[in-house]
Amino acid sequence: MNIEQQYIDLYDQQKAVICKHSAEAMNLLRPDAFSHFKTLGFPTKKLEKYKYTDVSKAFEPNYGLNLNQLQFPVNPYEVFKCDVPNMSTALHFVVNDAFYTQSPTKAGLPEGVLFGSLKEMAKTHADIVKKYYGKLADTSKDGVTAFNTTFAEDGVLFYVPKNVIVEKPIQLVNILRSDVDLIANRRILIVMEDGSQARLLICDHTMDKVKFLATQVIEVFVGKNSVFDLYELEETDVNSVRISNLYLRQEADSNVLLNGMTLHNGSTRNMTQVTFAGEGAELNAYGMAIADKEERVDNNIFVDHAVPRCTSNQLFKYVLDDKSVGAFAGLVLVRPDAQHTNSKQTNRNLCNTSDAHMYTQPQLEIYADDVKCYHGATVGQLDDDALFYMRSRGISQTEARLLLMFAFVNDVIDTIRLDALKDRLHMLVEKRFRGNLGQCDNCSFCK
Repeated sequence: MNIEQQYIDLYDQQKAVICKHSAEAMNLLRPDAFSHFKTLGFPTKKLEKYKYTDVSKAFEPNYGLNLNQLQFPVNPYEVFKCDVPNMSTALHFVVNDAFYTQSPTKAGLPEGVLFGSLKEMAKTHADIVKKYYGKLADTSKDGVTAFNTTFAEDGVLFYVPKNVIVEKPIQLVNILRSDVDLIANRRILIVMEDGSQARLLICDHTMDKVKFLATQVIEVFVGKNSVFDLYELEETDVNSVRISNLYLRQEADSNVLLNGMTLHNGSTRNMTQVTFAGEGAELNAYGMAIADKEERVDNNIFVDHAVPRCTSNQLFKYVLDDKSVGAFAGLVLVRPDAQHTNSKQTNRNLCNTSDAHMYTQPQLEIYADDVKCYHGATVGQLDDDALFYMRSRGISQTEARLLLMFAFVNDVIDTIRLDALKDRLHMLVEKRFRGNLGQCDNCSFCK
């Protein structure tokens, strides 16, 4: 039996259960998604955009799926207390792949703004969910997206109406909690109508030492003149696998900041696909990964300049130690009509041991002549001259290395447009480099 067959059989046997615990808007997409999954299967290294990570192997272990949406014995508000100081976020949780609805307090949001369970919102606001759900995440082109769409029963909807500004940042914490090896299939739908503004921080954590596999599909629609910041912070453990596909569509004069940071993990594969659908849009995409032991971080980004006068900036940095593996593949496509495109793509990497490996593949594909496009990549080690200079001024070898590594990733952290979060990340990155795995002092399952 191949890897896919067990999941094909499971869906055939349990599709009524899956649909029962979800909503119509999500169920409508399952038949096609299932058909596409049977055709595509899980991605392997034979596919160009998956050449650095064999995703199919991640599904080989015998995982459980919580198809009946049984409640896990956890109150995240009791065990998770690391709301970023001074940021005063509106705090929400997803436990495995279900939105945690038993919030002790309801965070005040502007009128018309929706944030909550995707399956419940699909019942009360079916017009919104049906209009946007599954419209960017094409199940016919990616096996993980097809698998997620087939099995996802819940998730999160974040909807901001036209010209509404959400002043308070929103923090969504994904908690993986189980007594047995588990697959969690998360879904996030974000809709920013014209002229709206919001900021969302997503954090990933694990509570238990079992094996976790999290698939995640995020769809983001950003309307004209809208401003949206999305920050993702992964602090899981060596037993976790994360496979995340993010699809983003930007309309005219919109501004989006993406910042993904992996501080601790097992194996991570992030895919980002961006389409410029209106002139004057701007994307700033940044990423940072710190890995040691045998951790793996693979980022793949595709930016489609389909219209003129758009700007995209990318900066991804990796610091690899021990036998860790990093990968970055980025493709910027400038279509024939996309004149006056401005694009910059940079990947910088440090390999601190001879056993650490980095694979980098920056790419430009340009079919317009009036553009400004740049890409570049480097892989190296810490500067011996800089180390010698610091040692000559009384700084120890260990401290000098830490300072240089911190300086190396600092420009990624400084792109954060929330001062409180920026300060928090400076502290967390320093702790990570010093080998302190207690990411959050006030969080009982991070100590």
